[in-house]
Amino acid sequence: MTMSARIPDLAALEVLLAVARTGSFNSAARQVGVTQQAVSARIRAAEAHAGVALVARTSRGSTLTPEGVVVAEWAARLLAVAAELDAGLAALRNDHHTRLRVSASLTIAEQLLPGWLVALQAAAQRRGEQPAKIVLTAANSETVAQQVRQGAADLGFVEGPAAPAGVRSQVIGRDELIVVVRPDHPWARRRRPLHPAELAATPLVSREEGSGTRDALAAALTAALHRAPVAPPVAAPPVALALSTTAAVRAAVLAGAGPAVLSELAVGEDLASHRLTRVHVADLDLHRALRAIWSGGALPPAGAARDLLAHVSRPGR
Repeated sequence: MTMSARIPDLAALEVLLAVARTGSFNSAARQVGVTQQAVSARIRAAEAHAGVALVARTSRGSTLTPEGVVVAEWAARLLAVAAELDAGLAALRNDHHTRLRVSASLTIAEQLLPGWLVALQAAAQRRGEQPAKIVLTAANSETVAQQVRQGAADLGFVEGPAAPAGVRSQVIGRDELIVVVRPDHPWARRRRPLHPAELAATPLVSREEGSGTRDALAAALTAALHRAPVAPPVAAPPVALALSTTAAVRAAVLAGAGPAVLSELAVGEDLASHRLTRVHVADLDLHRALRAIWSGGALPPAGAARDLLAHVSRPGR
């Protein structure tokens, strides 16, 4: 529906109702908090838009014309709805400052986000502010991007070879994927690095389709094998066991299910305690970007989402 240009603005209608209540321009000005000249100007503008006289001025004061009485009745209903809209928008703005819906890929959700959120809430408390209520959803990168696009998450965190389509993004860090095996696996005793073709041909314990880890490995192998003199037809390794969480993949490797490619963040303690062994792969770059993603403008919505992005993007974090 296209609105007519003849409708007076809300400020003029507010002044009209004040004149109806008080019976004078001077009293209406005090009630609304503007000058008497501003009241006169708004009434003239309202009459010009409406195309009818709304107020009759006499020596005894100001009264509404019959047309003005009708317009004032309509204006009262319109201003009541506008007040509800104003209050609702204020509540939405407050909600963005006090509640944050975050969706993150599992590596980031398990290894990085807890520390980020604790530090963010501690900073709010130091400023004497109420910390935002965080609602966190952990999923694979594909699902995170979908939730952000659909408005189910205010801010997302993903990893992968490229930024998801249909969202804004900012690189907020990097990590490295590594090949890990149990110490009793034959690869743990190798003196030479694996060739990318060997890794591509080996069934791996893997995350499910749509995970950033799986996509990043496929992209890295494709790039490495295309540089080889004879590129194998399949770059993505076959899957021995597909699991839905990083923790499950790690546990399966520890149980002897086979090799896996995981973020170094997820297996650092296992490597230090020699529960797992890193297997080096020649000429394979498994570094990847960690990205914050959101929908809409150049920055996430003002409030907790923007505060969190600023925190995780701070140099030296």
